[in-house]
Amino acid sequence: MRHVILAAALATGLAACTAMPELEPIRGSITYGGQPSTKLTKAPAGSVLHHRLDDEYGHAAEETYVVQPDRSLRLVRRTRLVDRP
Repeated sequence: MRHVILAAALATGLAACTAMPELEPIRGSITYGGQPSTKLTKAPAGSVLHHRLDDEYGHAAEETYVVQPDRSLRLVRRTRLVDRP
């Protein structure tokens, strides 16, 4: 019974992960205006790429991309960087 409950909880959690809305690129994003014209030929699918930029409010931010099997980039996260004194 415990295994069934655990499996159901895991399936629900995974479904929630795939149901996340797409993050839209902003001015300065690598994929703003479409995919880059050059393909990432040496990066294996699943590789993670980070990119720093100023967000739409002028704050420092970092974006995280994942290389897809077709060598396109998928924007998966944007985090505002905290300024340190």
